[in-house]
Amino acid sequence: MRIVILRLGHRIQRDQRITTHVGLTARAMGAEGMLLDSEDSGIEKSLNEAAIRWGGSFYVKRITGWRNEIRNWKDSGGKMMHLTMYGANLPDVINEISPEKLMIVVGAEKVPPEIYDLADWNVAVGNQPHSEVAALAVVLDRLQTTRGKDPLKTNFTGGKLEIVPNMRHKEVKNK
Repeated sequence: MRIVILRLGHRIQRDQRITTHVGLTARAMGAEGMLLDSEDSGIEKSLNEAAIRWGGSFYVKRITGWRNEIRNWKDSGGKMMHLTMYGANLPDVINEISPEKLMIVVGAEKVPPEIYDLADWNVAVGNQPHSEVAALAVVLDRLQTTRGKDPLKTNFTGGKLEIVPNMRHKEVKNK
């Protein structure tokens, strides 16, 4: 399954840290890239540096027209999921979500009502207010583990650094 995140409504002065964490979570949990509906080059730079430092082929693409991106995605056979606390609860719909190509919309500010209509699935993680970063992590984990892949065991190649798991202290080695 190919997974791309569309970060919608990023506000440069307010959402830099959360949007960076959405991207880092997406990268670590198996998404191939993130489309950023913003002119914030700092987010793009930060996430590209993480991929260079830690490996993998995650990309960030800044866009100016989210409607065109969704339309092009769907025209190429992809499906779209919108993460919202108002959607169907994830455990109730997880087995219905199995496209080859999936775009996950993660809003920053209030998303346009049109997103609810464009989405193939409006999905909630718990139907309670909480972090979009947490919701994305849970969704990416569930999507992949229900299909036999463990996103926590992804091997990232090509990085300059590698974390060595250690119960007592931080250990990072150069590759």
